[in-house]
Parts: sequence; structure tokens; C-alpha cells
Amino acid sequence: MSDPFAARRSAFRALHREGCFLLPNPWDAGSARYLAREGFKALATTSSGAAWSRGLADGAMALEATLESIATIVQATELPVNADFGHGFGRDAAEVAEAVTRCVATGVAGLSVEDATGDPARPLFPLAESVARLRAARDAIDASGADVMLVGRAECFLTGHPDPLAESLRRVAAYRDAGAAVIYVPGLATPAAIEAVVRAAGDCPVNVLVHRPIGLSLADLAALGVRRVSIGGALAAIAWRAVTEAVSRLKSGDLEALGARMPGSHLDEYFAWRGDISMNPAQ
Repeated sequence: MSDPFAARRSAFRALHREGCFLLPNPWDAGSARYLAREGFKALATTSSGAAWSRGLADGAMALEATLESIATIVQATELPVNADFGHGFGRDAAEVAEAVTRCVATGVAGLSVEDATGDPARPLFPLAESVARLRAARDAIDASGADVMLVGRAECFLTGHPDPLAESLRRVAAYRDAGAAVIYVPGLATPAAIEAVVRAAGDCPVNVLVHRPIGLSLADLAALGVRRVSIGGALAAIAWRAVTEAVSRLKSGDLEALGARMPGSHLDEYFAWRGDISMNPAQ
């Protein structure tokens, strides 16, 4: 049986071969369609943005809800989608493999597995366990026959590790050898640290997260050897900030806050762009 997502997956892999591209993170079908209309070549899901849209904290979405959210974004456009898949939704490597198999079936072109446990008492999986979980994900992808890019994430900077760069570099090399096709170390913010990770990753493309200004442009990151830049839940957080600021004004009786809205006709235009008659009030 042919893979209906093969062309997307091939295009996604090609994006990583040279240069540096921005990989924005929609949180629902509407934001995905908007970003596709704006000309981006690929998208990535955001666990935080998806959770907030459901009234949950980041990390609180269970496997079924996560798969539903990923599938919604995959189906919203024809673009390749990279899935933020947490730590793989498994208590052990076997369960990670099962969950990854289900994630691949949604049509993603890439998926990340991180090494953060979510447990403050032990923030990171031990390296050997992390490698086993990543290898299980790699084996599940290979068994599916789908050309999905596996992203190995080292969460040392975000989990309070006492020496995050040194530990990240140790893990980067191990994850590369375990079958990761892309390396991702969230929390990098200096040229020196970014260059060190790029060197450690070797032939693996490196993703850098920029969800707040770090004083570096996309061109700067490209010059450091970065192949792709994602923005996590930044767009969702910007949207939520606009909502909270407007609500604060409304609570004080200031109805002029509603003047910041985007005209509904503009939104209708964006969401009718695929020619879907059911979504186009003019037809």
C-alpha cells in the first residue's frame, strides 16, 4: 500500500538538507491553515499551545488527546507536520514504541521524543533509559515503513540540570547514535552553546527553539549551523496575552478594547482559501 503522506515526508526531509528554515507551531486547525496560507513550508505541533486551548497546563494532555490534536493539524493542510510527542507516552520502551506507532499513523513527517520525565524528583530519564526509549521509537518508525524523521530532545536546560551544556552534549551524541535524525536541545540561548551542540550533532540537523527573543536572528542561527528554528507555544502565548489584556480592559468597562479585533471578513477570507464551499459564505 502506498503511503498517502510520502510526498510530505520527502519534502520535510529535503528541508533539512541545507540552509535554515523556520518551523512555526500552530495549536489548532485554524492557526495551521493561517500559517500555511502565509507560505511556510512545514509546521510543528506545540504541546503547550494545544494544552492551553483545552484549558490544561503544558504536559497535562494524555495520549489520546495528544494524538487527536496532532491528527487535526496534519489534516488541516497539505504541509509536513512535526509532532511534539512529549517523552513518548510510555512507562517503558515498549510502551513508547506502541505510542510512536500510533503517532506515525496520524501522518506526521517528524516526531520528537524528549528525555524529561515530568517528575521534579527525577527531572531527566537516566541516559541509558533515554537511549532505550529513543531506540524503541526508532524501531517503531522503521517497522511502520514510513519515512518519519525522529527528533531526539535533550531537556537539560529546561529541567534545572547543574551543568546543562555538558550533559546536553553527552546526550546529543548518544541520541544521534541511537537513531535520531534531528537533534533538539531546548533552552540554548548563546552562540557558543549553539555551536557546541551543532558540532556534537555531527551530520544530524539541529533544531533551536526560540520562543522568546534571544538576540539572534534567523540569519544568525543559520550562520551558526542551525538547520531549523521552531517557536514552541510562542504564537499561542501571544494570542493568550492579547485575550487577557482585552479582558482586563473589558472588566473595567472599557469597550474600546474590542477595537483590537481582526475583522471577521479577514478571517473568513483566510479560512476559505482552499476553495471549500462549506467554509466560504460567498458561495
